[in-house]
Amino acid sequence: MTQPPAVPTPAALPRPAPGSRAAEFGRIAEDGQAFVKTEQGEVCVGQWAAGTLHEGLAFFARRYDDLATELDLAERRLRDGHMPPEQAEAVASRVRDMLREPTCIGDLAALQRKVDSLVDLTGAAREMRSAERAAARQAAMAQRQGLAEEAEKLATSSAWRVTTERFAAIVDEWKALPRGDRATDQELWKRLSAARSAFDKRRRAHFIERDAQRKEALAAKRALIARAEALTSSTDWAGTTKALKSLVDEWKRAPRGSRVDEDKLWRRFKAAQDTFFAARTAADEAKDAQFDVNVGPKEALVVEAEAIAIADDPKAARRALRDIQRRWDQIGDLPRSSRARLERRLSSVEEAIRRAEQKAWKSANPEGLARAESTVHAFEEALTRLQEDRGKAAQRGDQRAVERFDADIAQMTALMSAAAKAASDFR
Repeated sequence: MTQPPAVPTPAALPRPAPGSRAAEFGRIAEDGQAFVKTEQGEVCVGQWAAGTLHEGLAFFARRYDDLATELDLAERRLRDGHMPPEQAEAVASRVRDMLREPTCIGDLAALQRKVDSLVDLTGAAREMRSAERAAARQAAMAQRQGLAEEAEKLATSSAWRVTTERFAAIVDEWKALPRGDRATDQELWKRLSAARSAFDKRRRAHFIERDAQRKEALAAKRALIARAEALTSSTDWAGTTKALKSLVDEWKRAPRGSRVDEDKLWRRFKAAQDTFFAARTAADEAKDAQFDVNVGPKEALVVEAEAIAIADDPKAARRALRDIQRRWDQIGDLPRSSRARLERRLSSVEEAIRRAEQKAWKSANPEGLARAESTVHAFEEALTRLQEDRGKAAQRGDQRAVERFDADIAQMTALMSAAAKAASDFR
């Protein structure tokens, strides 16, 4: 981007030549006529009849001083930037017109020089202001270019709220910039406007789609709530529990709405579940109350089962446990608070009997023991051959063969150990 031309400061503008004392350039005649000296001779500037001639001369001199002061003030304000060139030019024009038909006494040539200096100064100020405006227009154009480019980048944003606020700020910044080239401004504004329109179109489509999804989610969740609420009075405890679990799975798969909607709908859905489960809990507690009388007899049966001598005769232990289990079933159900504890103790006795039966069967199976011992013997012979072959390979210096035999020996040793343990179990 090209740099704007250098702008002269007010202090660099030309200053007029200093004026003279106005009272030295005129007189008041005896008849009261006032004259001022010019290059063409004396010119009458008015009539004085209100006091002494000295007072009259002072009066017309003050007129001159007022004009000179006005010119000086206009020059100073113009230099300071507090007066526009047009206003200063108007002051110079008015004083110039007065000089054509003067009404004051003073150094009119000096006053004319002040006028000429002010005119020159206004020209320089105009040029300076023009340069400043050109620089401002160029800077504004660069800023507008930047705003248009930023808008085009934001056109694809999905940060809806933040981007909407930024677009509003971009428009405000655009309006605050000084006007530039009309054609360029219009072209940049079209780019900015097109980007904003594209974003607004995407934003509206997003919220329309989200609203549709929200309605779909609401409908789906309300349907699930209706189904859950229809189950609240059911007394099919197992079937309804399964049905409610299925509804929860459907809820998780259903489309989601807004957080507020989801929280509100979930509270209703959860309330329906809680109503059913509270009724089920109350029913279970009422049912458990009638089974409390069974705790004592069944605990006595567990103690009896735990006292069975299992190791002495596993078959007899099995018969005793079956009798206990028969009586157990005749007593009836247990309350949930005691069921798992007592059933676990009885199951432990049954597992101990099963292990004892298995051990007894193995010990009474000579064919199995023979097969197990034969397997161990076969592994021992294979291990011996491998060790002999390894020794021969080592004597030959065949390190690769030694490493291969070491791996085979380790594997065979593990197999032999497993077979030996199986034989030990049979013994």
